[in-house]
Amino acid sequence: MQQKLSNQSSVHSRGFYFFLSAQFLSALADNALLFAAIALLANMQAPEWHQPLLLQFFVISYIFLAPFVGAIADAFPKSNVMFFSNAIKLVGSLAMLAGVPPLYSYGIVGIGAASYSPAKYGILTELLPPKELVAANGWVEGLTVAAIILGAIVGGIFANFSPQIAIIIISFLYLAAAICNRYIPFVPIDHKLNTKNPIYLLKDFYTSLKKLWADPLGQLSLVITTLFWGAGATLRLVVIAWAAFALSFGLDKATMLTAMVALGVAIGSVIAAKYIKMKDAVNILIIGFFMGALVCAMIFLSTWKSAAINLLLIGVFSGILIVPMNALLQYRGHKIIGAGHSIAVQNFSENLGILILSGAYTFMVKHSLPINGIVFIFGLFVALTMITALIYYEDAGK
Repeated sequence: MQQKLSNQSSVHSRGFYFFLSAQFLSALADNALLFAAIALLANMQAPEWHQPLLLQFFVISYIFLAPFVGAIADAFPKSNVMFFSNAIKLVGSLAMLAGVPPLYSYGIVGIGAASYSPAKYGILTELLPPKELVAANGWVEGLTVAAIILGAIVGGIFANFSPQIAIIIISFLYLAAAICNRYIPFVPIDHKLNTKNPIYLLKDFYTSLKKLWADPLGQLSLVITTLFWGAGATLRLVVIAWAAFALSFGLDKATMLTAMVALGVAIGSVIAAKYIKMKDAVNILIIGFFMGALVCAMIFLSTWKSAAINLLLIGVFSGILIVPMNALLQYRGHKIIGAGHSIAVQNFSENLGILILSGAYTFMVKHSLPINGIVFIFGLFVALTMITALIYYEDAGK
């Protein structure tokens, strides 16, 4: 019996490494494709406010599919769900290559990403014990951020040279990710669907949403991760616009600055995985205030070195904050409503945050608000929100 358990553990360990490989390749392709799409829009001489609109086309699927993808992730082997999700992303990439407008093509990729995410995070709780979740999230966030760094650099360079060549390379990355998915072992199906009725699934999702938001620790982790991903996704576009204004950077150089944030998140993720326990998640909320203050400070910067250091620190604080919050959310969600359901609720909340913040950014760009004003408003919002959360949850804990 002991030998059998040992063998099962070994299989799951190998499965975790294949999972990491698939996640890295898929995230690399997602981020590179964003910059390829931005370059295509520029070549088409589309209005500047169409660039942040890419994010909204991408994340809208997370919101509308949230009631269904979590249930699917719990009802079928998650490795299979991830495989088919990457296949959808490949279709979106090839559609962009074939001449389908970038907004619509990136929207197709968003459908694949929305389907992929609940299975991606949910499978961690099935492959690993709770005590390893923070460390595992450190690996996932670290490699995802490495993919963001490389995706920004590769996407920026190749898209600046030829968006079409960039998209061809990206398509092969999605194909490689799908192949890695096939080597992740099957695990027992959790929270199998009682019915495939869409009305039932909507009610089931609404019930899950209420349960997780009603749990104090679940609510805390949802608030912080929603703010983090909404702010982080929008910040990439803000940095590109700010770098063009303040430093006269083109897309290829501006993407390298966005990569500094990603590098900082990787560093912060490693620090969090090593030194921060899941139970200490509430105690580090103050870091979010300093993160917002550093964003505000960007308006005073005028050299690429100072900008790179500032953005690196923003990333470090972000990584330290998000890793234990993700682990806390996965743990509470798995216990209360099931892994796939909880990640679907998380995706709904986080991408609603991205939709709102990127929509606000689109509105400000469309109405010609100065970029320094946008940066300051953006940073102030993050800082004040984090302070409010800190005060609220400190009072709630007393």
